[in-house]
Amino acid sequence: MSSTAASETATRPAVQMSAGEGGALRLAFSGDWKMTASGAEALVDLRTRAASAQKLSIDLTNVGAWDTSLVALLFSLTRHLKGGAEACEWQGVPQGVEGLLRLASAQKREKATEAPDVPLVEKMGEWTLELYAAGGRVATFVGDMTLAAGRMLRGKAYFRRVDFVEALADAGPRALPIVTLISFLVGLILAFVGSMQLQQFGAQIFVANLVGVAMTREMGAMMTGIIMAGRTGASYAARLGTMQVNEEIDALRTNGMEPLDFLALPRVLALLLMVPVLCVYADAVGILGGAAIGVGMLDLSPTEYWNQTVKATRLVDCWAGLIKSVVFALVVGLAGCYHGFRCGRSSEAVGRVTTTAVVSAIVFIILTDALLTVVYDVLGF
Repeated sequence: MSSTAASETATRPAVQMSAGEGGALRLAFSGDWKMTASGAEALVDLRTRAASAQKLSIDLTNVGAWDTSLVALLFSLTRHLKGGAEACEWQGVPQGVEGLLRLASAQKREKATEAPDVPLVEKMGEWTLELYAAGGRVATFVGDMTLAAGRMLRGKAYFRRVDFVEALADAGPRALPIVTLISFLVGLILAFVGSMQLQQFGAQIFVANLVGVAMTREMGAMMTGIIMAGRTGASYAARLGTMQVNEEIDALRTNGMEPLDFLALPRVLALLLMVPVLCVYADAVGILGGAAIGVGMLDLSPTEYWNQTVKATRLVDCWAGLIKSVVFALVVGLAGCYHGFRCGRSSEAVGRVTTTAVVSAIVFIILTDALLTVVYDVLGF
């Protein structure tokens, strides 16, 4: 009976506190430290006494079996220590305990680094510097593309004809289904919303004016640009990003080829040629969608609707939309290629630059559309 009691006493967790060298608080751990062990409740005030000490000396030589409860207690002691973990001396630390303590300390430092308490003014300054640096990188890329276009005009830029034909097919005929669907629905929605208001005054014939001018001057070009940003611009960024990951772009440079000439130039040129054509097609399909509402709901004859559309739509409105479509094509092509070339070396980076290319292209489409609208108004265009 006495031997059993002695065995239980030997395995029971205990901490002996004493004064160490240099005024340090010495903690000598012994016994088995497990969550199911009895007697651990007596250590409630241990953290408070350790936190008030300037220095701590921990001896784990006599520790038997242990689990993560011991690691959690030791980490808590060093975390609340005034001098930090550096003010703690260790003796007889088991290898597993040492590794877990090191891992917990590293995670703590990482969390502190990820979420620093930075003042708002400093954050705004960092954002401004990042925006300035990004503007410089974009300007450099646009300048390099301009030089590449100059080399092409002089016949010194090399890219394969088959790549250019493939880019034309991707930016043109293969985009027709989605452009048809979206443009038809946009024209239909414009006519439906307009008819709800114009019918109150008996002026439903002017639905043709609304749809014709809106599609040719604004919506045809904008919707085509947004569709191409989400479809073709994303494709450019993903393809070029994948080539960057596979080091194919580095291989081109090693072989003496300019990646901008070989990869970016045919893609941007294909967009510049095909997007205006798609814009004209989108205008026609949108007007057809408006006619579906005018003829089907407003009891207008097809001839009457067509004559009113021709009367309301001027040639200058068509040119205004075409100019915008060229600008949007340039924005989509440059955004997709720029982010593709700046891709990192991982598959995660490919997805990131693809999303960024689409978002930036759409944002700049809206910005350039607003700018061109103001310019048109000033010029009376």
